Amino acid sequence: MIIKKLSENKFMMRLEKGEEIIESIKNFAKEYNVKSGEIKALGAVNFVSVSLYTPENKSYITKEYSEPFEITNLYGNISSMNNEPYLHIHITLANKDFNCVGGHLNKAIISATFEGYIETFDAEINRVKDENINLNVWDI
Repeated sequence: MIIKKLSENKFMMRLEKGEEIIESIKNFAKEYNVKSGEIKALGAVNFVSVSLYTPENKSYITKEYSEPFEITNLYGNISSMNNEPYLHIHITLANKDFNCVGGHLNKAIISATFEGYIETFDAEINRVKDENINLNVWDI
């Protein structure tokens, strides 16, 4: 993971082949003491695990793909839960046939590169469990 600090609250992040996106962003948040923020990114992966929340079951359906994908969009936020970084990231990916898949990002391994932009915020945003929907939501 390579980080370039652009200003007090703006960063560029580059990940290289073999690095995992979620773990890397969590490590960044710990290292820079990030309590809330926003992330946007592009890149390429060769493994991804994504989920789709089903309100009727109050649970996720998960799919894994082991093939080359371009990240056409990655967007999400950083908050905290139980004093640990908590990520809520969605991703859209295109395969070699230019078909897209996407959803809530659980894990992804970089195949070539990852270029991310992170903006951190001064406020600490925590998450709490909403038992009605079985999701961890912003405590705002």
